[in-house]
Amino acid sequence: MRMTRSVVVAVLCLAAAAAAQTAEELVAKNLAARGGVDKIKSIDTLKMSGTVFLEFAGGGINALFSQENKRPNMIRQGFTLQGMTQTEAYDGSAGWKISPFEGRKDPELIGEDETRELVDDSEIDGPLVDYQAKGNKVEYLGHDIVDGDDAYKLKVTLKNGDVVYYYLDPDTYLEIKTVLEMFIRGSVRETEQLLGSYKQVNGVYYPHSVVVNTKGGSGPAHMRFSFDTIKANMPIEDAFFKMPAAAK
Repeated sequence: MRMTRSVVVAVLCLAAAAAAQTAEELVAKNLAARGGVDKIKSIDTLKMSGTVFLEFAGGGINALFSQENKRPNMIRQGFTLQGMTQTEAYDGSAGWKISPFEGRKDPELIGEDETRELVDDSEIDGPLVDYQAKGNKVEYLGHDIVDGDDAYKLKVTLKNGDVVYYYLDPDTYLEIKTVLEMFIRGSVRETEQLLGSYKQVNGVYYPHSVVVNTKGGSGPAHMRFSFDTIKANMPIEDAFFKMPAAAK
């Protein structure tokens, strides 16, 4: 029995080591496929613009969309429809928004829940770059199916407790799907992203087509983004991300 237990323990240890090594290898292959860690870290700003279709329970609308990112953790998004722009931003310490479609044209601070989503999107590198130093944990969960095709599945537990599932194309090792699970006040908000039409920008591959499906949120349940342009390392002042003063 002692020998059997020793063998079982050894096998389990080897299996755990192999799984960890596989997860690390997949992360390395994904980052290499995106352009390599050095290229990814060389991107200081991103400017994205295109269109988005927002689907609600009662129908849907098309709008213009823009997003700007700047290191270390700044982001600003804009949805423009009929000459009005809904703005949401995070300046690295606080989140704010302007909601003209809700009748509020003055900027206002937003709560922790809304800010968390912006914080997740504000990081240019993503959770896999230097994931150990960031306090993230990566596990390889084996194979899964995405739209009938095989994919490698990674589970990334973020330092704040949220979980991101990555589905990697077995040929390119790029993300074809991600699922973010945010735990907010005892409930789970799930956001699924389907990623495609990868194009190289300053040596780094970015998806130019993104389909977003959300469960448990207050916004539209389905969004389809199509980016016409993505530009990197364009000058953006920090003040662009700061909440402006309310109009007198």
